[in-house]
Amino acid sequence: MKPEHQPKPKSQTGDSLEFKAILLVDDDKQLAATLQWILADENFLVDVAHDGDEALLKVKANEYDAVICDVMMPNLRGDEFYLKAREVRSYLSDRFIFITGFAADPNINLFLTRNDVKYLVKPFPVQGLIDCVKQLLA
Repeated sequence: MKPEHQPKPKSQTGDSLEFKAILLVDDDKQLAATLQWILADENFLVDVAHDGDEALLKVKANEYDAVICDVMMPNLRGDEFYLKAREVRSYLSDRFIFITGFAADPNINLFLTRNDVKYLVKPFPVQGLIDCVKQLLA
């Protein structure tokens, strides 16, 4: 005999959570792992790549709601990855947040301002990154 009032599974209720997928790209594996954990704790689905080449493969294979990307990385740098990623998925052009310790470098600064992208300067407050991601996805 079945009980008369069974709770509905979460997927059938109007209260289901919508998880946003983020690609996190940073060659600093410890920082990437820490940020992945922090963002997952904020209910984001976080995929990690450790350079632009790996990130480009992931962008070709998956759809992301946002990309958090270091600028200075081996192989394919973050600025070069950005240009290639928006060729593959044009909607990503305004979905990037760059994190860099080199914002004062004239070439990097020119890239950031010319492309009008969001960026945070390392070291940045973790809450600042969380707020920036939430604002981008609002």
